[in-house]
Amino acid sequence: MELSGLALVTGAGQGIGRSIALRLLGAGATVMALGRNGGKLAGLAEEAGVPKDRVFEAECDIGNLSVLRQYLDSAENAHGPLRYHVAAAGILRPVSLLSSSEEDIREVIEINFTATLLALREVALRMIAGGAGGSIVTIGSNSGTTPRMGLGSYPASKAGIGHATRSLGLELAQHGIRANVVAPGTTDTPMLASGATSYAAEPERLIKGDPDLWRLGIPLGRVAAPEDVADLTLFLLSDLARHITMETLVIDGGATLGAR
Repeated sequence: MELSGLALVTGAGQGIGRSIALRLLGAGATVMALGRNGGKLAGLAEEAGVPKDRVFEAECDIGNLSVLRQYLDSAENAHGPLRYHVAAAGILRPVSLLSSSEEDIREVIEINFTATLLALREVALRMIAGGAGGSIVTIGSNSGTTPRMGLGSYPASKAGIGHATRSLGLELAQHGIRANVVAPGTTDTPMLASGATSYAAEPERLIKGDPDLWRLGIPLGRVAAPEDVADLTLFLLSDLARHITMETLVIDGGATLGAR
């Protein structure tokens, strides 16, 4: 699969976002890699084996819309109109909803839903102005459709941004812009390591399922790698998925048993 043109990937410093940025660079895109920690954005070009001018590093909080706009202006001036966007930035507060503090609930909703949606709108308006179509993928979660324990307001935030993305896809269809959601299950990322503290010691508990905690197992017998999610995202961005929009594709090894 090949891509050409400018892509914005948020949350590109680690985990799924970084793997997606690497996949897009390998497919031929120029990537504006956005993350809160500029140090974590370093080395993307070298790791992907592409010239450094194919990566535009943007140290920015996803909620800082004015700075995001400045970075997008600079990237588009240098590399042409934005063609692709992957919204992979997000946070998790791994406590029960009943035990969540007001601050935790508001912060997760603010970053995973509100700030992400405002960035999606900004991207969509730029794609419309560019007049060349485009493709948007939001990284959701299988917890956005299937109840999970111990994830606080994270499932609600992912359900909300998933539906907002699909609604945006309906508005954008007339402009030749597609918008889809990739909904991973348990994935081996720094977010998982920081939240599921027992994962490193007891990976089988996630794979087989735990009635007292996770409820769900993983029929395919392994936790997803970030590259699994990146490959599906690359497909949805590419012309191979040119007739797919407003869809949510779950990639969780069968954990949710195909339920939606």
